[in-house]
Amino acid sequence: MKNLFKRNQLSFRKTEFGQLLMLCEESSDFLTFRLQDDSPFFISFYKTLINPDTVHQNILAKLADKKLTDLQAIKEKLPIEDLIITANITDIKDKLMKGHVVFHEKQQSSACLLVPALALEKRQVAIPETEYTVIGPKEAFVEALDTNVNLVRKRLPIPELQMKEMVVGTLSKTRVKVAYIKGIANEENINTVIQRIQAIEYDHIPDSSFIMQMITDNKNSLFPQIIDTERPDRVGSALAEGKIAILVDGSPHVLLAPTTLIEFFSAFEDYFYTWNVASFFRLIRVFAVIFSVLSTPAYVAVLTYHYEMIPQDLLNTLVSSRSGIPFPPILEALVLELTIELLREAGARLPTKVGQTIGIVGGIVIGTAAVQAGLTSNVLLIIVALSALASFTTPIYQVSYAIRFIRFPFLLFAQFLGLLGITVCLAFLLMHMLNLSSLGRPFLEPIFPLRRADLKDALFRLPFDQQRMRPLQARPDQPERFAKQPPPKHDRDIDE
Repeated sequence: MKNLFKRNQLSFRKTEFGQLLMLCEESSDFLTFRLQDDSPFFISFYKTLINPDTVHQNILAKLADKKLTDLQAIKEKLPIEDLIITANITDIKDKLMKGHVVFHEKQQSSACLLVPALALEKRQVAIPETEYTVIGPKEAFVEALDTNVNLVRKRLPIPELQMKEMVVGTLSKTRVKVAYIKGIANEENINTVIQRIQAIEYDHIPDSSFIMQMITDNKNSLFPQIIDTERPDRVGSALAEGKIAILVDGSPHVLLAPTTLIEFFSAFEDYFYTWNVASFFRLIRVFAVIFSVLSTPAYVAVLTYHYEMIPQDLLNTLVSSRSGIPFPPILEALVLELTIELLREAGARLPTKVGQTIGIVGGIVIGTAAVQAGLTSNVLLIIVALSALASFTTPIYQVSYAIRFIRFPFLLFAQFLGLLGITVCLAFLLMHMLNLSSLGRPFLEPIFPLRRADLKDALFRLPFDQQRMRPLQARPDQPERFAKQPPPKHDRDIDE
């Protein structure tokens, strides 16, 4: 009898399931024990992945003092949903690593019962950090995929909101959901997103930014062609326009595509104000970005080649501020720009309170000391500080990196060719952006190509009653938001 037991044990360890158990048992947090002294069934799980209350109260307590004859009898006695009996070793391994409890017979390679007992450790829903608004909802996504899906479905409680789930990453097994509204979203856009995600071959996907870099149209461009947002209300609005949302487990940001350059300057808070106020703030952001890119290169170009363009009164101020400075304008500008970048990086990498102190105190101390030491002019210091401040006005933090980077090529072109160099660099930048696309849709739409219908919510935001059509850039299957309304009647008051 003992020899028969050893032969059974040896043959069991040669099976795929037996080899899986041997591999798992090498880890200290993996448990395997017999349900009852005379029971042929064993229970195995990772204690760091399961909820102990679920195991003790809903599984072990329900099976105590019960005669267990087969896995189907165990399944019928457990008050838990989504129980699976399978012999597929791939399914068993995947479920085991996702917090399932496995019922099996120790010396046989028969089917196993998989019982979900996942421990859900997640952060509470908090306020947005990078897209904070004074008015409007104060909810932001968290790292739990199911919670994020709940936040989206709460804003779009319709069965047409579809979710397609995939698993990406050979090691991380990251769950990814593609969300869209059936009947509104373009089928070509949906298929493009799904095909690009399915084509990803990578071992570890910890965040949605990995997905964004792998499915974007131009992977070498500085400009992001997919928006990431932490606001559920923005995702709900984008889905209603016919866009596609990509939710990634473990990431508090959701990807939206297709998109345009104008959307990176559009804060969702714009829709909470009246249309004229929102349009004014949107124009301020666009002007701030243009100023941030061109102000310092224009200073270098004018002082190096075109000083005759400076008015006489301003020229006296510039001459007095630069008197005694041993460096040319280009070197002076590069040193200040790099100093600003150092302060930004230092403030971002340090703890919050310390980072704020470094940014404020460091900027004041270094700027004042540089002017007093005669290393830079106070005029250029003001221009660099204003350009750095202007680059922070973009509502989507992603695009600010591109704005910070492209200032340096503009500076070099301004040094070599003056204002002509700025024009040449601007032409190269425009050509590059004209070649960009988002899911194959034009990135500079609705300006290039010109689409008047989409101009209603581009540089200006017109009233809601004039935005009857969804954006053409997403190619929605249902282009109308609402039926055309007759003009309202203006009845006179009784006194009139």
